[in-house]
Amino acid sequence: MSATKNDFKAQTHKNTVRLAVWTGAWVVSMALAAFGPKFVWNENKTLSVLAILLNVSMGIMMILANRTLIKGMDELQRKIQIDAMAISLGVGVVGGLAYSLLDTTNVIPWDAEISFLVVLISVTYMIGIFVNQKRYL
Repeated sequence: MSATKNDFKAQTHKNTVRLAVWTGAWVVSMALAAFGPKFVWNENKTLSVLAILLNVSMGIMMILANRTLIKGMDELQRKIQIDAMAISLGVGVVGGLAYSLLDTTNVIPWDAEISFLVVLISVTYMIGIFVNQKRYL
């Protein structure tokens, strides 16, 4: 491998690790914001707001790290990622709104929960990556 190819791989690895760190921080801050009020600080609104602000900050850093990772990819990997993101965005919007309508029109006997939408988007994104990897590589 040439030095340029090694440099590219090293930078991609560095960007992937950075995204993993920020994703982990975001997940931990989400758990803190979700469970802290009940189990740690007894419904203190100030601490809850601070935990949510921390979560949003970690989320912004995760988004920026993801953007850096994608900008550092070659054209084919970028295409694979963007295609998967486009499909998962569409499924998320269409599926999420349909799910919300099922709830608001009382077609389903339970409340529509955001966690189902997050899972739907995540699974769609992973399938999109897998299918596009198979298609293009």
